[in-house]
Amino acid sequence: MSPLSSVLSTVYCDAQDGPSSLTGAALKSVRNAVAVPESELKRWRRVFDANANIVTDGQKFLDRESFVNAIAPRGDLTKIGRAQFAILFRVADASKRGLVSWEDFTVFETLLKRPDADYWIAFQYFDVDNSGTITFDEFKNVFTANVGSSSIPFDFDCDWVKLYLGKKNGTHVLGYNEFTQLMKGLQGERVRQAFKYLDKDQDGFIRPDQFKQIILEIAGHKLSDAVVERLPTLCTLTPGGRISYSEVAAFHNVVREMDMVERIIREAIAKSKDGRIDQSDFLNHSAASSRYALFTPMEASIIFHFAGRGSGDKRLALVEFAQLLDPRWTAPHEELRAKSVSSGGSFLQTFLHSAYNFVQGGIAGASGATIVYPIDMGNMQNQRSTVVGQMLYKNSIDCAQKIFRNEGFLGFYRGLGPQLIGVAPEKAIKLTVNDIVRGRAMDPETGRITLGWELIAGGTAGGCQVVFTNPLEIVKIRLQVQGEAAKVEGAVPKGAVHIIRQLGLMGLYRGASACLLRDIPFSAIYFPAYSHLKKDVFQEGYNGKELSFFETLSSAAIAGMPAAYLTTPAADVVKTRLQVEARKGQTHYKGLSDAFVKIYREEGFKALYKGGPARVLRSSPQFGFTLLAYEYLHKFLPYPWEEKPPQVQTMLTSRQDDMARTRARNALKILLDVHGDFGRRAAGFSPPLIAPSLEKSA
Repeated sequence: MSPLSSVLSTVYCDAQDGPSSLTGAALKSVRNAVAVPESELKRWRRVFDANANIVTDGQKFLDRESFVNAIAPRGDLTKIGRAQFAILFRVADASKRGLVSWEDFTVFETLLKRPDADYWIAFQYFDVDNSGTITFDEFKNVFTANVGSSSIPFDFDCDWVKLYLGKKNGTHVLGYNEFTQLMKGLQGERVRQAFKYLDKDQDGFIRPDQFKQIILEIAGHKLSDAVVERLPTLCTLTPGGRISYSEVAAFHNVVREMDMVERIIREAIAKSKDGRIDQSDFLNHSAASSRYALFTPMEASIIFHFAGRGSGDKRLALVEFAQLLDPRWTAPHEELRAKSVSSGGSFLQTFLHSAYNFVQGGIAGASGATIVYPIDMGNMQNQRSTVVGQMLYKNSIDCAQKIFRNEGFLGFYRGLGPQLIGVAPEKAIKLTVNDIVRGRAMDPETGRITLGWELIAGGTAGGCQVVFTNPLEIVKIRLQVQGEAAKVEGAVPKGAVHIIRQLGLMGLYRGASACLLRDIPFSAIYFPAYSHLKKDVFQEGYNGKELSFFETLSSAAIAGMPAAYLTTPAADVVKTRLQVEARKGQTHYKGLSDAFVKIYREEGFKALYKGGPARVLRSSPQFGFTLLAYEYLHKFLPYPWEEKPPQVQTMLTSRQDDMARTRARNALKILLDVHGDFGRRAAGFSPPLIAPSLEKSA
């Protein structure tokens, strides 16, 4: 026995003599053995004081109900009822007076800090006389006291029990380590004995209802109601309408290894192209992720049989495995959903959701545009080599220096007003249309979308934004280029209203074809790249992972680099030349093709990429901050009526409660593995039945 075990056993034995015997020195030795910090001790005190509801002689105590409130996990994802945690009250009530004092609670919480607290609590429950060992009589009496008379009997004189406790009663007792091994193998022995007991004619088969009885007794708390109802259908896997022992053993192994089943399913689905897997995918990934095969073909068939609702030969999505992986899974309310659609609620929801995205997209777009607008002022795409006299700017740095020298810091934000007025609907339309098309094309069960539809969604979003982009670009560019030109030529700069009146409605859409040629491929490249960077590089959603601030910003910014540079030729350069009014001595362009030919002929191929790096420096951070703002607006200001896609929430993906409460739950699960009725009598506040020979010492 370890030093800590000795300390705890001594404390529990001393507590039998009365509450006064549990001295401060004993408590201090327990806390020192586990190194309990003072902050943890204060937290325990707050929990105890908040739940203690009985005061005797000025001292606070917890009764069964308040004890459960103090130690039961909150929002637990198992089918264990909160009242069943009252079974642990017997372990915490070391003095056996029906109340838990602050000293008792301290020892119990200290016990929960052990890495093996779940098995240690189970050991304390069976060690009725607190001797530090468990005899055959103790094991048998505690077991039978918590199992109803209608349950399948367990043979305590079997060879399996004798292997642990010897052939002669009383000659061998179980220490703590031996007890843990017995408990680990007990459920398997119960399955074997239960099958043998129910197989009256010894033909190797039992009826479906008998199989259901076995599983309910040993694992009913681990399965959803939907799986429990379909347990009898296991007989359809083989001819004859009955269930063999190999099938019972296979199902039991699936339930026992459910955490590993879930891990393999999640990893295999994450690697699949369509977000679905079949039995071969499951077995292949199982073999690849372990040193030897963890699951047999029969066990894989059972997994897919219950997940596929009887159709085990099809490819399944993660949500279809939910009923097997999540014990609290409930069937979706299809009737209510159909009623909502037929009443027109679906159309209203779509409209409201789109309006919500539109507003947040506009706010996000304005934020991104403001941050990068000074970079946009260094736009070199309109710099021509055929200007009469010398060029205005040698490069982007020279451009920035001259703007600052001639116009000051505010010169970098010339034209920002029209930019912000137009960027809100521009980005709102782009983000909203992309979300709408992706939502319509997305598989509702897997949450996946094919690459083709990703490209269509992005391209459609880029095309729709041109109705706002083109007028905005013309006004913005003309405001930007006239500032420095006005200084050189002595002209008075014109405002945005003058430029709009001068151009007219048709003039505002000059160069629209080039704008489409830029925005459609840009968005078709950007949005899929952004999505795959989040999912494939930063592993968003894998085992419930949420991206950090830096990961989201990096995904959005990196995705903008290839999109910006690859769409510069014949798109942004040509569009800019068409939209800017040519001054005296500059080449005039008749249209898209004419501009492309003349630029190539007069300035060479490199001119088509003029300003390409600057465009990357502008677009990459702009879309990075825009998508970052869009994501965080959705996170902190979520759509209140959004119907979230089905998720598989289990212990692997849920946010864990504090470790003490988790271990308390795990300890109860070990006891429930003995029998599903374990703890129900404690939940009803009736004392466990203990043999007369042990009653005095208890």
